[in-house]
Order: sequence, then structure tokens, then C-alpha cells
Amino acid sequence: MPLKLQISDSIANINAASWDALVGNMPLLSHAFLSALESSGSVGVETGWQASPIFVFDDDVLVGAMPLYIKSHSYGEYVFDWAWADAYARNGLAYYPKLLAAIPFTPITSARLLANTSEVQALLVQALTQTMQQNGLSSAHMLFPDESSAAALSDAGWLKRTGVQFRWQNDGYENFDAFLSTLSHDKRKKIRQERNKIKAADVVCKRIQGADITFDQWQFFYACYQNTYLEHRSTPYLTFEFFQSIAQTMPQHILLILAYRDNQPLAAALNIYDTTALYGRYWGALEFVPNLHFELCYYQAQEFCIAQNIQFFEGGAQGEHKLARGFKPRPTCSFHQIAHPEFAKAIADFVARESEGIAAYTDELEQRAPFRAT
Repeated sequence: MPLKLQISDSIANINAASWDALVGNMPLLSHAFLSALESSGSVGVETGWQASPIFVFDDDVLVGAMPLYIKSHSYGEYVFDWAWADAYARNGLAYYPKLLAAIPFTPITSARLLANTSEVQALLVQALTQTMQQNGLSSAHMLFPDESSAAALSDAGWLKRTGVQFRWQNDGYENFDAFLSTLSHDKRKKIRQERNKIKAADVVCKRIQGADITFDQWQFFYACYQNTYLEHRSTPYLTFEFFQSIAQTMPQHILLILAYRDNQPLAAALNIYDTTALYGRYWGALEFVPNLHFELCYYQAQEFCIAQNIQFFEGGAQGEHKLARGFKPRPTCSFHQIAHPEFAKAIADFVARESEGIAAYTDELEQRAPFRAT
């Protein structure tokens, strides 16, 4: 029988085990994570993230899928196209709605074309283009695809846009001091000074894995999460119900790090992890303590990776300060298809110039690597 393609309005319309069989061991792409975003109201028509996942069936067996959304804005993407939308508006054209294949609010590289064969991957790419055209959308975008998904989009002639992120690698370190020994003297000294200041401030950090996180600790974390957005005069993307949902459905992938003074919590950092990588996600504090951000968001997480033999710590978007803490720059990419021919040409010219700047920036970062000469 020929392959059958279906565009749905919710990931809840597909069996969780079938979806996860295509995903593999990637918690941020799991059915539990994506369905929690929907059921909690963190994504939906009201938030500008209209879920439109694509499923491919061979008879009744799910053989392909893609997380897909119709967007009415560009918030929560970490690949910035506001200038493109502004150019459309200045020319009397509508940039929104647009089509987006991504994990909402998650700048993490992973599979986007969930399929085991190139045939199914090609069908998913074709479906993206057809959905854009049939619905009169301005454009289609895929953010942070892995190499396999990126290759399929390149073969289809999509426009590639490059970026850079920071990742820490655990080279089998016995402990944190073994990692520090790989850094230059100045960087090693600075990190030790920062950690000593946390101890001198009588701050104690605790790493708590998912099943052991109490409801009160989740409430405190969410207050910290909200405060981070309030300090930037913004609104949190995720609801408390979202975090309560993943606490129930995927606790084995959650690490919460809390900072205490006199048994009173001060700050929190939430991470998602699997056997290969730890993904730093959200941080916040209700009281300012110098260097506490570095301790909670980097050093505690690095110690956890060493203890658990986790190879990578993905630091996410932006943050050159990660470089001095042992993170290395790594390339990222996104792919874009623009329906309007003239805008497609103009955006391609912009992306080509931008990529030269990204390459120069990456070279500069690599020259500033914090590691000692060997």
C-alpha cells in the first residue's frame, strides 16, 4: 500500500509509543514533552503556536512524523527573523502566519524529520512545501535540525542559515578538578574564586532528580522562572501546569538544582537530560547573590555530568560567558523556504552575508578557547 500522510491538529492524536519509537532517546522531542506543551496551554492557537504535526503511515504503522506549528509571531524560536517580517510589513505584505518545524521554546539540535528512510524524509519535506502553498503562508522554516534532517532539506533546495551555540564536553573526567586542570591558569583560578565566593556566602546547592522533587520545590522553581521574565519585562512562555505535567510523565529526565541559605531557597535551575546529553533550560533567583548563576547553571551541571558519565552539556542559545567556563562553540543551522520570489532572493542574499559574519565570529571564539596549551 502507498504511504499515507496526515496533518493533524494535536500530537495527542497519535499513539505516544508510536511517536517515541521514531524519536528515540531524546526527551525534548518526546510525546510526553510536546503533549505537555499543548495540554498545559503553553502552546495553542491562543498563544500563536497552532499545533499541526504531520504523520506518515505505512498501512496503520507510523513510519514518519514531524513536530509542526502554524505561527502568528516569531517569539520563542531563537532564530531571529523579525527583520524579515518587518520588511514584509513595509511592503504591504503579511509575513504571518508562517509554518514552523521546531520544538517550541527549545534551541536544541535534534531530528525534525522523524523517519527511518530517505523516502519518508523526502515525503515530509514535500508536505511542508505543499502545506505552505495550499494555505497561502508566507514561508516555511525548520529550526535546529540534525545532520540527517538538514541533508534532506539541502537536497530539496531549501535555504540554509547558520548559527553558533556553546557545548561542554565531558572527556571522561574523574571529577571537577580534573576538568579544571585542562583550562588555562587564569580561567582555572577565576572559576575557583567564583565557587569559593558562593561558599563564603553560606550558600548550599542541592541537585534533585525528578522523582524526588517535591510540589513545594516545583512551586519555588516556577516563582524563579517567572521572576526571570519579569526582570526583563516579559511574560513567561510556559505555565506551571506544563512543569507539573512533565514532572509526572518524564521525571527520569529532570534535574532541578536549588540554592539554599539557612535552609531557605534562593534560586533554581532546571535541566533536562538523557544518557548522552544534559540540556540547560531555565534559571531564576529571588535574591541576587554574586556568581550564583554560574554555580547553579554551569558548575553544578558539569559536576552532575561527570558523576553520571554524561558526555555533553548543551548550553543553548547565546552566552559568550560560557566560553570561559569550558564550553566550545559549535555550528547550528536552520532551513527556510520563502514563497515570494523577490523576497526569497533578498533573504538568500542576506543569509549569505550573515554566514560570513558567523564564520568570522566562530573563528574568533575558537581563538579565545580557555584551554591550556598541550
